[in-house]
Amino acid sequence: MKTRSPRKKLLIEYVWIMIGSMLVGLAFNIFFLPARLAAGGVSGISTILYEMYGFEPAFVQWLINIPIFFIGLVLLGKDFSLKTLVGTFFVPLTIWLTADIPSTIDNPLLSAIYGGIMLGVGLGIVYRGNGSTGGLATVAQVVKKYTGLSSGYAQLFVDGLVVIASAIVFNLELALFAMMAIFVTSKVIDFVQLQTSQSKLVLIITDHEEHIQTIIKEKIDRGLTKVRSVGGFSNQEKTMILCVVEQSEAIYLKKILREEEPQAFVVFLNASEILGRGFSLSKVS
Repeated sequence: MKTRSPRKKLLIEYVWIMIGSMLVGLAFNIFFLPARLAAGGVSGISTILYEMYGFEPAFVQWLINIPIFFIGLVLLGKDFSLKTLVGTFFVPLTIWLTADIPSTIDNPLLSAIYGGIMLGVGLGIVYRGNGSTGGLATVAQVVKKYTGLSSGYAQLFVDGLVVIASAIVFNLELALFAMMAIFVTSKVIDFVQLQTSQSKLVLIITDHEEHIQTIIKEKIDRGLTKVRSVGGFSNQEKTMILCVVEQSEAIYLKKILREEEPQAFVVFLNASEILGRGFSLSKVS
């Protein structure tokens, strides 16, 4: 299988960062600022300062991001911070260029949900490019690196501090909507980063391993792993077969097992991300 060169891979990562950063900026202008939602991060701080003093959000974000960028340079490494510089530039630039975009969505509930989705998609894309949009997103990545939290929960922790400030400046109701937006964002970030698919992990406990192995290999063309196990009730040795399949294959496999192996104990689990032949890599022909 032909692999990407390091230079091409790096270029693709920078493109992802730029696309994600633009989505982050659009989420701010279309949903959060009109509804006065300080949904965490430097964007939330700029929303608060815009409400209090009328400061231009784009310039506020550039100003705050400069010292945080140097913190990222020290703690996260040169390559990460160079990518962060791209995100740091493109988010406020998008906010500045789209400042006059017509937006009639000022309902805080709709803004929290749809703004959270757009922001989460944007940040998730940026993180998949191994970058950051600067500001508190960089702080969240530092928290992730040193605590082991997922990107989504690290972002949730950091942004919560901004929401507390927004409750004081605005009101508790808008702060609660902002928290809703942050929660939606955190879930979407993890969804995008894990590249969640409709794949299923199938666990099959059976006494007829050869028959089920034949079904999986010949009828759905998937690999499998066999694990020797002991039944907790019967204390008899059994075989547990592990197999990862696509959604449509899972439906087909379920139908076949019901017809041909009704005594088998079968569990279908959602699989977030699959790496390997047949999924992230092509099948062996």
